[in-house]
Amino acid sequence: MAEQQDNQQFSVQLSLVEGYKFLVDFGDMGQFFSDEPAPLGLGEGPNPARLLAASVANCLAASLMFAIRKFKEEPGKVSAEVTGTLERQQGRWRIGLLKVSLQLGSSVDAMPHLERALAQFEDFCVVTQSVRQGIKVQVEVLDNAGQSLSAPVAS
Repeated sequence: MAEQQDNQQFSVQLSLVEGYKFLVDFGDMGQFFSDEPAPLGLGEGPNPARLLAASVANCLAASLMFAIRKFKEEPGKVSAEVTGTLERQQGRWRIGLLKVSLQLGSSVDAMPHLERALAQFEDFCVVTQSVRQGIKVQVEVLDNAGQSLSAPVAS
Protein backbone atom coordinates (compact mmCIF):
# COMPACT_ATOMS: atom_id res chain seq x y z
CA MET A 1 0.00 0.00 0.00
CA ALA A 2 1.30 3.46 -0.87
CA GLU A 3 2.35 5.67 2.00
CA GLN A 4 -0.02 8.61 2.51
CA GLN A 5 1.56 12.05 2.51
CA ASP A 6 0.65 14.48 5.27
CA ASN A 7 0.74 17.44 2.90
CA GLN A 8 -0.42 17.57 -0.69
CA GLN A 9 0.11 20.47 -3.06
CA PHE A 10 -1.76 21.66 -6.10
CA SER A 11 -1.08 24.41 -8.59
CA VAL A 12 -3.21 26.74 -10.71
CA GLN A 13 -1.64 29.24 -13.13
CA LEU A 14 -3.09 32.68 -13.87
CA SER A 15 -1.96 35.12 -16.54
CA LEU A 16 -3.28 38.58 -17.29
CA VAL A 17 -5.07 38.87 -20.63
CA GLU A 18 -6.07 42.54 -20.42
CA GLY A 19 -7.59 44.97 -17.93
CA TYR A 20 -8.62 42.73 -15.01
CA LYS A 21 -9.30 39.64 -17.12
CA PHE A 22 -7.14 36.62 -16.28
CA LEU A 23 -6.74 33.26 -17.96
CA VAL A 24 -7.03 30.64 -15.21
CA ASP A 25 -5.22 27.46 -16.22
CA PHE A 26 -5.83 24.18 -14.41
CA GLY A 27 -3.37 22.28 -16.62
CA ASP A 28 -4.89 19.03 -17.88
CA MET A 29 -8.29 20.06 -16.44
CA GLY A 30 -8.75 23.06 -18.72
CA GLN A 31 -8.87 26.82 -18.65
CA PHE A 32 -11.37 29.64 -18.21
CA PHE A 33 -11.38 33.41 -17.80
CA SER A 34 -11.98 35.32 -14.59
CA ASP A 35 -12.76 39.02 -14.66
CA GLU A 36 -13.97 41.77 -12.39
CA PRO A 37 -17.38 43.32 -12.99
CA ALA A 38 -17.65 46.92 -14.22
CA PRO A 39 -16.32 49.48 -13.59
CA LEU A 40 -12.95 47.71 -13.13
CA GLY A 41 -13.39 44.89 -15.62
CA LEU A 42 -15.82 43.83 -18.30
CA GLY A 43 -17.43 40.97 -16.39
CA GLU A 44 -16.25 38.41 -18.97
CA GLY A 45 -15.95 35.69 -16.36
CA PRO A 46 -16.63 35.03 -12.70
CA ASN A 47 -14.74 37.21 -10.26
CA PRO A 48 -12.73 35.76 -7.33
CA ALA A 49 -15.59 36.23 -4.84
CA ARG A 50 -17.89 34.14 -7.03
CA LEU A 51 -15.18 31.53 -7.56
CA LEU A 52 -14.75 31.24 -3.80
CA ALA A 53 -18.53 30.94 -3.34
CA ALA A 54 -18.72 28.26 -6.03
CA SER A 55 -15.82 26.38 -4.43
CA VAL A 56 -17.49 26.36 -1.02
CA ALA A 57 -20.85 25.23 -2.44
CA ASN A 58 -19.27 22.58 -4.68
CA CYS A 59 -17.21 21.16 -1.84
CA LEU A 60 -20.22 21.04 0.49
CA ALA A 61 -22.35 19.30 -2.14
CA ALA A 62 -19.64 16.72 -2.83
CA SER A 63 -19.08 16.18 0.90
CA LEU A 64 -22.80 15.66 1.47
CA MET A 65 -22.91 13.09 -1.34
CA PHE A 66 -19.84 11.34 0.10
CA ALA A 67 -21.34 11.21 3.61
CA ILE A 68 -24.61 9.74 2.30
CA ARG A 69 -22.89 7.26 -0.01
CA LYS A 70 -20.72 6.00 2.87
CA PHE A 71 -23.93 4.36 4.08
CA LYS A 72 -24.61 2.87 0.62
CA GLU A 73 -27.48 5.28 0.11
CA GLU A 74 -28.08 7.46 -2.95
CA PRO A 75 -28.65 11.22 -2.58
CA GLY A 76 -29.95 11.58 -6.13
CA LYS A 77 -29.20 14.62 -8.23
CA VAL A 78 -27.87 17.06 -5.62
CA SER A 79 -27.96 20.78 -6.43
CA ALA A 80 -26.58 23.80 -4.62
CA GLU A 81 -27.17 27.52 -4.54
CA VAL A 82 -24.85 29.93 -2.78
CA THR A 83 -25.49 33.57 -1.99
CA GLY A 84 -22.61 35.78 -0.96
CA THR A 85 -22.93 38.98 1.01
CA LEU A 86 -20.29 41.67 0.74
CA GLU A 87 -19.81 44.00 3.68
CA ARG A 88 -17.46 46.77 4.67
CA GLN A 89 -14.83 45.80 7.23
CA GLN A 90 -12.37 48.49 8.26
CA GLY A 91 -13.27 50.46 5.14
CA ARG A 92 -12.70 47.57 2.68
CA TRP A 93 -15.11 45.20 0.98
CA ARG A 94 -15.00 41.66 2.34
CA ILE A 95 -17.14 38.57 1.95
CA GLY A 96 -19.10 38.65 5.19
CA LEU A 97 -21.37 35.67 4.62
CA LEU A 98 -21.75 32.74 2.25
CA LYS A 99 -25.18 31.17 2.56
CA VAL A 100 -25.29 27.75 0.90
CA SER A 101 -28.47 25.82 0.17
CA LEU A 102 -28.06 22.16 -0.80
CA GLN A 103 -30.97 20.20 -2.24
CA LEU A 104 -31.13 16.42 -2.32
CA GLY A 105 -32.55 14.66 -5.35
CA SER A 106 -33.79 11.59 -3.47
CA SER A 107 -36.54 11.25 -0.90
CA VAL A 108 -35.47 11.45 2.73
CA ASP A 109 -37.32 8.16 3.28
CA ALA A 110 -34.86 6.45 0.91
CA MET A 111 -31.93 7.42 3.15
CA PRO A 112 -32.33 5.89 6.62
CA HIS A 113 -28.85 7.08 7.68
CA LEU A 114 -29.37 10.67 6.54
CA GLU A 115 -29.31 12.09 10.06
CA ARG A 116 -25.84 10.62 10.64
CA ALA A 117 -24.63 11.87 7.26
CA LEU A 118 -25.94 15.37 8.00
CA ALA A 119 -24.12 15.39 11.34
CA GLN A 120 -20.74 14.78 9.73
CA PHE A 121 -20.66 15.97 6.11
CA GLU A 122 -19.41 19.50 6.77
CA ASP A 123 -16.30 18.08 8.46
CA PHE A 124 -15.40 16.38 5.16
CA CYS A 125 -15.42 19.67 3.24
CA VAL A 126 -11.82 20.82 2.83
CA VAL A 127 -12.74 24.19 1.32
CA THR A 128 -15.48 25.21 3.74
CA GLN A 129 -13.50 24.24 6.82
CA SER A 130 -10.44 26.10 5.48
CA VAL A 131 -12.44 29.25 4.79
CA ARG A 132 -14.14 29.08 8.19
CA GLN A 133 -10.84 28.82 10.04
CA GLY A 134 -8.90 31.23 7.89
CA ILE A 135 -6.14 30.39 5.51
CA LYS A 136 -2.53 31.32 6.01
CA VAL A 137 -1.53 33.12 2.83
CA GLN A 138 2.01 33.82 1.77
CA VAL A 139 2.40 36.69 -0.67
CA GLU A 140 5.47 37.37 -2.73
CA VAL A 141 5.78 39.89 -5.53
CA LEU A 142 8.01 38.98 -8.48
CA ASP A 143 9.20 41.19 -11.29
CA ASN A 144 8.87 40.27 -14.97
CA ALA A 145 12.13 38.28 -14.81
CA GLY A 146 10.95 36.25 -11.84
CA GLN A 147 13.03 38.04 -9.24
CA SER A 148 11.51 38.62 -5.83
CA LEU A 149 10.69 42.23 -5.07
CA SER A 150 9.72 41.54 -1.48
CA ALA A 151 10.16 38.95 1.20
CA PRO A 152 7.24 36.53 1.51
CA VAL A 153 4.60 37.95 3.84
CA ALA A 154 2.14 35.71 5.66
CA SER A 155 -1.32 36.97 6.46
